[in-house]
Amino acid sequence: MPKGVLTITSRNYSSWSLRGWLICKASGIDFEVKTVGADDPDARAELLHLSPSFLTPKLEYDGIEVWDVLAIAEFLNEIKPKAGLLPADRATRAHCRAVCGEMHQGFINLRSALPMNIKGHYPGFKVWQGAQTDIDRVLSIWRGCFTAYKGPFLFGETHSIADAMFAPVCSRFKTYDVKLDAQCTAYRDMILERRGMQEWAAAAREEPDELEELDVEF
Repeated sequence: MPKGVLTITSRNYSSWSLRGWLICKASGIDFEVKTVGADDPDARAELLHLSPSFLTPKLEYDGIEVWDVLAIAEFLNEIKPKAGLLPADRATRAHCRAVCGEMHQGFINLRSALPMNIKGHYPGFKVWQGAQTDIDRVLSIWRGCFTAYKGPFLFGETHSIADAMFAPVCSRFKTYDVKLDAQCTAYRDMILERRGMQEWAAAAREEPDELEELDVEF
C-alpha cells in the first residue's frame, strides 16, 4: 500500500495540483492520488481563483500532512535529499528558491488571462499588456537561468522544483499559442514532452469535468 496520498483537484485546470504531482513524482516517493471533484465548493473556489488560500494539493505521508506546493517541496527535499529537488550548491539553491517563490506568489495577470486548460488550444490568442508583462518576466527568468547554468533545465542538467513550478506555464504557452524565441520554445517543448507531463496530460484529456468559466470563448 502506498505510503503517501496526494489530494488534487482538476488535472485539466489546476496548475497547483500539477506542480505538486510533478514534485512528488520527481522525489521518488510511493504515493497514490485522491481527486476532489470540481463540484466541491472549496475546490471550485480554488480553481476559479476565488479562494484566499490553496489547500490542494495536499500530501499525507507517513502520518504527516502538508499542503502548499512549496511546503510540499521542502518537506520532500528533507526526506529525499538525493532526489535533487533543489540544487546542491548553496548559492544556486538560493536562486532556485527565489525563482520558485516568485512563481508561487506572482504573475496574477498571466494566471487570470491565460488560465491553465490542457484540453484547450487557441491559435492566435490575443495577449493583452498586463499578461504580456508577466510573460516577459517569465522569459527573463528562463533566459537568466539558461545563461547561468547552461541548461537544459532551469538549473542545469537536473530537473528541479523550479522546472515543476514553471511546467504549468509551459502548458499555458502551448494552449494560448504564445510566441517564444527558439531557446524558450525548446525548453517549453522539452518540459511538455517529459514522461510525467505526458502522463498528466493524457489523464487531463480523459477528465469529464468542465468549468465553463475557465474555457475561453471567442
